[in-house]
Amino acid sequence: MDGTLIDSADVVPDAFIATAKARSGRTYTRRQIVDLYHLGPPPIMLPRLLGRAATAADLDDYHARLQTMVHRVRPYPGVATLLRELRARLPMAVFTGASSRAAHLLLEKTGLLDAFAVVVAGDEVARQKPHPDGILQACGQLGVAPPAATYVCDAPIDLEAARRAGALAVAAGWGHQYRESKLAQVVLDQPTDLLGLVGIA
Repeated sequence: MDGTLIDSADVVPDAFIATAKARSGRTYTRRQIVDLYHLGPPPIMLPRLLGRAATAADLDDYHARLQTMVHRVRPYPGVATLLRELRARLPMAVFTGASSRAAHLLLEKTGLLDAFAVVVAGDEVARQKPHPDGILQACGQLGVAPPAATYVCDAPIDLEAARRAGALAVAAGWGHQYRESKLAQVVLDQPTDLLGLVGIA
């Protein structure tokens, strides 16, 4: 989702930074926040940032701050067009390391939520990426066998999860965490390139 569908490279780190500063006095850079994304959703990230167990109030604060910033998030160019083309032809799901609250907020505010039949978030799975749990859960809910699925993502940890799940690992070359990786079976330069890959263009 982040770095593939929507450009939240500043907003999500800023929400974590503001929450950590307000609730613990600790300060972080955006780069430091992004480097912790592999940990998983806010219930896992916040304890690391706060230096203590995260409370329900901490989580509410994070999501409230994200809510005030979400107007700055935009879909990547071409994403809305791509989803319009795919929606009527293929079942689609999102698996994201974000929390369910954050995922639904970001997808709804960017107008993308209705394109997806299934949204699986990081706080809805037992194990985080690079474990394949979230992708397997999304495929199961869609009724799609993992080898028939294509998982588009930007970070190497996502690509590894796709490979472990048995799905086609497709790198989003436009994503803010994209870097060249042997884990990618296909690299797309722009979102609409996916149409050709799935045989629609």
